[in-house]
Amino acid sequence: MMNSRKYLPPMGLLVAFEACARLQKFTSAAHELSLTQSAVSRQIRALEDIVGVALFVRERQAVRLTPAGEIYAAEIRQSLRDIGNSTLRIKASPGTGTLTLAILPTMGTRWLAPLLPSFVQRNPGVTLNLVTRLEPFNMEAHDVHAAFHYGAPEWPRAELDFLFEETIFPACSRDLKARYRFESARDVLRAPLLHLASRPHAWTQWFESQGIQGANVGGISIDQFATVTQAACAGLGVALLPEFLFRAEVERGELVSALDVRSRSQGNYYLACAASKAWYPPLKAFRQWIKEQTAAGMEPMKKPP
Repeated sequence: MMNSRKYLPPMGLLVAFEACARLQKFTSAAHELSLTQSAVSRQIRALEDIVGVALFVRERQAVRLTPAGEIYAAEIRQSLRDIGNSTLRIKASPGTGTLTLAILPTMGTRWLAPLLPSFVQRNPGVTLNLVTRLEPFNMEAHDVHAAFHYGAPEWPRAELDFLFEETIFPACSRDLKARYRFESARDVLRAPLLHLASRPHAWTQWFESQGIQGANVGGISIDQFATVTQAACAGLGVALLPEFLFRAEVERGELVSALDVRSRSQGNYYLACAASKAWYPPLKAFRQWIKEQTAAGMEPMKKPP
């Protein structure tokens, strides 16, 4: 950082350059910045002298970016956006900062949300922002500090904290169970199967774990756990559900276990933390807190009827 400071142009020059690059006219940029056109032109000349290359091609009625200017403009625009976001965060949370978490929809609403008041109470100066993401993404580009992840321990440019394993069970309505009278895993093949789109091989893996190879596992594909669960409650078919997320439906009798069988999922749950932000105090506090929440493991669900 110390070596790069000598390459930092004055902020006013960068702001003027971004406006000119976006508007493609010095006069329009001057109006936006409440400056004269000649003042803006001098600022661009000064910036070109600093970087040592032409950033604009001057034409009679307008200007356009050179190839070098196009690249520089994109990078400067992102840098100015980052500075603005940092300023907004510290204004919103002058005490200890803002923590942005990416959550998995059903896990976030059913498991994490009820726990979060404990974290907020322990860290009253931290402002939480929650966004929904289903797949790994570039946390740096989206200004996210950490993300909940299900699957293999793989996430580029992230540190992964193991949270817990997942236990699943075949769930259905009471009426459907009574209709098919399941006694073995092979009996489940006679019923309609409900598939979660993000876990297309879950049923195949489950039948293999029950000693059934090459099973024909056709059925209905649904893209959200919430919809899969409602379909199972309505008697549309049998769904493989994580027991820690759907205790309430079992306790209310809306769902029952098609068979008294528990099995481990192929994936586990992790907290993926942006490696470059591991030093950030709110993130460090959250990592410690979430480890405490999962240290004892997930409590087994009461045996479904």
